[in-house]
Amino acid sequence: MTKIGVFIPIGSRGWLISTTSPMTMPSFDLNKTVVQRAEHYGLDFALSMIKLRGYNGPSEYWVHNLESFTLMAGLAAVTKKIQLFASVAMLTMPPALVARMASTIDSIAPGRFGINMVTGWQPKEYQQMGLELTPEHFSRRYDYASEYVQIMRDLWTTGVSDFKGDFFQMDDCKLSPRPSAHIPVVGAGQSERGMQFVAEYGDYNFIGAGGDMNQTTGARDMVAKVEAAARKSGRDTGAFLLLMIIADRTDEMAFAKWDLYKQGTDIEALEWQASQAGQDTVAKEGSTASALVRQIQNPQPTGLLKLVGSYEKVAAMLDDIAMTPGLKGIMLTFDDFIVGMEQFGEHIQPLMKTRNPTLQTEKTAA
Repeated sequence: MTKIGVFIPIGSRGWLISTTSPMTMPSFDLNKTVVQRAEHYGLDFALSMIKLRGYNGPSEYWVHNLESFTLMAGLAAVTKKIQLFASVAMLTMPPALVARMASTIDSIAPGRFGINMVTGWQPKEYQQMGLELTPEHFSRRYDYASEYVQIMRDLWTTGVSDFKGDFFQMDDCKLSPRPSAHIPVVGAGQSERGMQFVAEYGDYNFIGAGGDMNQTTGARDMVAKVEAAARKSGRDTGAFLLLMIIADRTDEMAFAKWDLYKQGTDIEALEWQASQAGQDTVAKEGSTASALVRQIQNPQPTGLLKLVGSYEKVAAMLDDIAMTPGLKGIMLTFDDFIVGMEQFGEHIQPLMKTRNPTLQTEKTAA
């Protein structure tokens, strides 16, 4: 069965760059509610991003943000089954410290914690702290990330690292206690080099399928690329698709919400996004940076794949996507996370054949 998780609202406005979308001010209580309800409805995982500065513009998109590891540590203590992923901005913390933080959260939620590796794309996030995303960073960020993950893996598996590389020099570095189980590592490499990194060091690669609406086949090429990179590396890295659900009782009601959000599209914020992503001078077509730059060419509140419609329609589209050959999971976002999670749990998931095998059996028997 295809895994399903939620990309929790750690930043303001969630994933809608619009002045007319729900404001979604981040708090521990909000994210606790979303994750506990996700666990109640049997979702498999929850992931929080790391953003250190928001966009310019009246929507205040991502201006208000929590920190990922401390949030997930809190959520680990108030959940029992769901897997939790925190994100690390690698330039801001050394790998030995992050390895210890992961081991600590594993002691709170044994076997339920993983890490999302973030190389960074928005220069101002880092410049504000005296760090630079230089051309060398953009050209060698996955070499840096590879050394970073190798050090963590050494510490988690053996308790010691003497790794010597281009970026890190470890000197009898120790970690104890070690995690109780494997700590899965995920990434979101969209370029050929990014996919290579995740295939060599990651367990899952989170991919996008463009900003189309109700397109259920757009992820096939990306999934195939993830699979090809995994085969080349001799590993079983899984592809997880990121998308947004905007649902309601009828198609008309769901599209009315999307139309409202489009009316509030924050052009200033999209211009900020394009200007920041455009500073990656080595970005190739197909990379995350190139996709962020292009979004201003067709302004809309989100560059994510959008499933918009009635509960029945969204359930059917999710089933189509879940059947994509090679796809291991789907990560959901919602326009309104509290309402959206309840809609998914109460009305959409029960209609999904891929989440309820008995539905398929009943249909076949009939």
